[in-house]
Parts: sequence; C-alpha cells; structure tokens
Amino acid sequence: MKRKLQITAFVFLQVMPFLSFSQCAMCTKTAQQLGEGPAKGLNAGIIYLALIPFMVAGYIFYRWKKSNQQN
Repeated sequence: MKRKLQITAFVFLQVMPFLSFSQCAMCTKTAQQLGEGPAKGLNAGIIYLALIPFMVAGYIFYRWKKSNQQN
C-alpha cells in the first residue's frame, strides 16, 4: 500500500506542471505579450520555484509525523 501511494504521488508531481496555471494577473499579462512558447516556460518556472518550499515543508511534516508515531 505504501509503495502504491509513493508511485501515485510521484506520477501526480510529474504531471502537475502540465495541468496547473500558476500565474498572477501581472505575469499573465506579460506572458500574453511574449507569446505561446515563452508563456509556457514562464508558467513552468513559477511552478518550479513554488514546488521547492512545498517539498521542504512536506519533508519537515513527514519527519515530524514519523517521530510522533514512535512515541
């Protein structure tokens, strides 16, 4: 069961940048002026920069949860 959850999470994280649009109003306006290709690159960059803090927070939560289960 744990392995299945890991695989599902991995696949979700790999597909997520293609499914999400994380641009604010200002970035959307800039991306519209740049064109289709650069707009996709800008969106991927925003998601990449947002993913790192979430991964760190997730790792801290995982370690905290694991240490509390042992007590």
